[in-house]
Amino acid sequence: MKQNPLDIDAILNKYPGEPRYLISILQDVQASYQYISEENMNLVCDHLGVPLTQAWSVATFYKAFSLKPGGEHKIRVCQGTACHLKGSHRLVENLSRELGVQPGDTTEDLKFTLETVNCLGACALAPVAVVDEKYYAKVTAQKLDKVMKKVSTE
Repeated sequence: MKQNPLDIDAILNKYPGEPRYLISILQDVQASYQYISEENMNLVCDHLGVPLTQAWSVATFYKAFSLKPGGEHKIRVCQGTACHLKGSHRLVENLSRELGVQPGDTTEDLKFTLETVNCLGACALAPVAVVDEKYYAKVTAQKLDKVMKKVSTE
């Protein structure tokens, strides 16, 4: 069960207005909202007294931060060597076509975000996909279709 997100004021009030807390605050904003909006970025910068360019540089440098809203369901497909050799690139192509998005993008209805990752650390189970933090081993396009239909109705 997901916890209730903190509002931006509650996050900012947890930290003194010092630039050294930039990453910590951005992490809390990311955890609470699942991304860092332009409005929240401005509020963080005002609170800390850091230039907007500095905060955007930090947020774009670290992959843990997202600057656009993600989908309700996150689909990650491994593109590591073992998975690639077992056809994960075809899984990504199929998902892209079905969802109408490229890897790294979210469907217009904010239902799904499709991502590719370099490795999920489960090479013996290739190809591997993760949907909402659940791993699917030796996954096929048909298996992913069933998973997608199931999570769509939840």
